[in-house]
Amino acid sequence: MTLTLHLAAGTISMCVHAALEEAGLPHDLAWVDFGTGAQGQPNYLKVNPKGRVPALEIDGAVLTEAPALLEWVAEAGGGALMPRDPLEAAHVREMMSYLASTVHVNHAHKMRGHRWTDDPAAQAAMRAGVPGTMTASARFLDARLRGDWVGPDFSVADLHLWNITRWMPGDGVDMDAVPALRAHHDRVAARPAVARVIALHEAAA
Repeated sequence: MTLTLHLAAGTISMCVHAALEEAGLPHDLAWVDFGTGAQGQPNYLKVNPKGRVPALEIDGAVLTEAPALLEWVAEAGGGALMPRDPLEAAHVREMMSYLASTVHVNHAHKMRGHRWTDDPAAQAAMRAGVPGTMTASARFLDARLRGDWVGPDFSVADLHLWNITRWMPGDGVDMDAVPALRAHHDRVAARPAVARVIALHEAAA
């Protein structure tokens, strides 16, 4: 099996990159330079017409959207990164759905307001609201964590959550006010596979 992950430094593609490392799945990296707008250029749009990352080529087929990629990696990697109990697996998917549909969108209002409106005043209002919406999400997540991990054991949901909590200080969230969430972030970041991914993204930034 040949895998190529198309990714950009510091983006949501970090969690998929980390999942591949955690699962021990050999892969190549194809960095997409957001600074030059490479995500909107024809070469990349042939890979992912959405102009977003991540995108994973799997023996020539392309899969997009971080939650779908995380699920695929968990299964292709032997299942260790997803609970086998149906209810626990549903809780993991519940977390990833919330992160993708709500928290990531809240974060995107800071820099991607043009996706929703061309009105500069409306974009400014979106940016101004980010600390509030992200703090509310952080408080919810902090209360949701009952142990070391999202589920009974480490899973792809923990990588997804870690990726998003990386953004929270820059979005105006006081991480000292959400100690369980901060501890979860630090716990995931300390994993050897995740530390390798952090170093590569910091070098590519």
